[in-house]
Amino acid sequence: MDIFSDLMMGLSVAITPINMVYLLVGAMVGMIVGVIPGFGPSAGLAILLPITFGMDPIGAIMMLAAIYYGAMYGGTITSILLNTPGESATVASTFDGFPLAKKGRAGPALVMQAVASFVGGTVGVILITVLAPLFAQVSRSFGPPEYFLLAMMGMLTLIVMIGSNWKLGLLSALIGFALGTVGVDLETGQGRYTFGSAELIGGIYFIPIAIGLFGLGELFYAFYQGLHKTGTGSIVQYDKEERFWPTAQDWISTRMTMARHSVLGFVVGVIPGAGATIASLMAYSTERSISKNPEKFGKGEMAGLVAPETANNAASSGAMIPLLTLGIPGSASTAVLLAAFLLWGLRPGPLFMEQNPELAWGLIASMYLGNMALLTISIFAIPLFVKLIKVPYRILGPTVLVICTLGTFSVNASFVETYLMFGAGIAGFFMRLYGFSPAALVLALVLGPLAEEALRQTLTISRGSFGIFIDRPASLSIIGVTIALVVLLPLLNRFGKSAGDAEKAGT
Repeated sequence: MDIFSDLMMGLSVAITPINMVYLLVGAMVGMIVGVIPGFGPSAGLAILLPITFGMDPIGAIMMLAAIYYGAMYGGTITSILLNTPGESATVASTFDGFPLAKKGRAGPALVMQAVASFVGGTVGVILITVLAPLFAQVSRSFGPPEYFLLAMMGMLTLIVMIGSNWKLGLLSALIGFALGTVGVDLETGQGRYTFGSAELIGGIYFIPIAIGLFGLGELFYAFYQGLHKTGTGSIVQYDKEERFWPTAQDWISTRMTMARHSVLGFVVGVIPGAGATIASLMAYSTERSISKNPEKFGKGEMAGLVAPETANNAASSGAMIPLLTLGIPGSASTAVLLAAFLLWGLRPGPLFMEQNPELAWGLIASMYLGNMALLTISIFAIPLFVKLIKVPYRILGPTVLVICTLGTFSVNASFVETYLMFGAGIAGFFMRLYGFSPAALVLALVLGPLAEEALRQTLTISRGSFGIFIDRPASLSIIGVTIALVVLLPLLNRFGKSAGDAEKAGT
């Protein structure tokens, strides 16, 4: 009953006119970000975070969260129409989405992906509603040792999930940790790596680095691939006489697919570092393995589109659990959301839902409304997004460059931060080019200072003894979970990617 009353209180906050405007704007912008090839929620959130300054924190967080899960909806439009995933979480949607479009079933495919995204996202939010208070209650016993271990677990699992390039992922994380040490040491008062710059005394601000790595880095990489010369591709042409809506058989054959992969996606999303990408690949591989007609996958099977779409949206909801209840971002996108919380003086963690009930439950309630809005937008605004896909990259690219520059400078009117943004953009391009992980760097930049503070507090409590990590049951449990994840996640990663390898081998 308490959960229901809290949710009703959150709904009363979310449905105020101004918050509904923020929510709808965020949902629409999120879909547009997802539609743009090469960009994703991380880039969209980083670029648009500065425009939320001066807004009410509840409305701003609702809008940013809508951009985050809205990008999952939009990213599949290009996967189906262009065989080009809007971002990594929609890669698996190309396996059967594009073949469906080539069969003349682009309309039903786009509708089914919208419904699957809605089901996965809504089931994920229902599970958040039920489980978030339980997670928060358990985590109240956590102290500095547990927070340090949780930060390390998030980084380790992300690095492990990178797979064959884990060494480059580790190096990326170390660079992020190094950047997080810049500024004044709060314990000793000594400056660290400021090089005499007064603007670096407070440390390297998160926003210019995120905008540079995700915004400019992706833009430069798109230029390197020649998208400014070729545009974004050609839209699949299909028979205008084809029915737009799915058939009854489409609904019947995928109803259980949506049910099972909503749960699978949510569980994977809760694991720090796993995220929507691995959830979608695992869902596709699982659905293919249990199907009575696995030979149809990769040739335009509706279940092959519905499974990853349901899972990646459920995973994006699941990732909110560790963010809200532990203050630990499990992905680059939730790291940007964590930075937004910190900008407004809010610290997600065990007491967050108790101390900020209107914001926490307002955000959760808004996700129900946001998914309904996205379902409507996804279906009825398809022609608009098809036109957006046709915008040449030579026009889109400079526009993004201007937005990144103005957004960064508008935060603190700092030329140093603007230079850092351009430097991070160049670094982001080379990181993409040579297989480094911008996501690992950003996570380390956000988690580094938090982990350092927690470690120092831990060693102060234990008088310098690291034995405190195995003396406390909660710490020992986290260590055990971390070891299990580090051992099991590579197997899950390989299991999920096997679907993509099989698909490539069959083409």
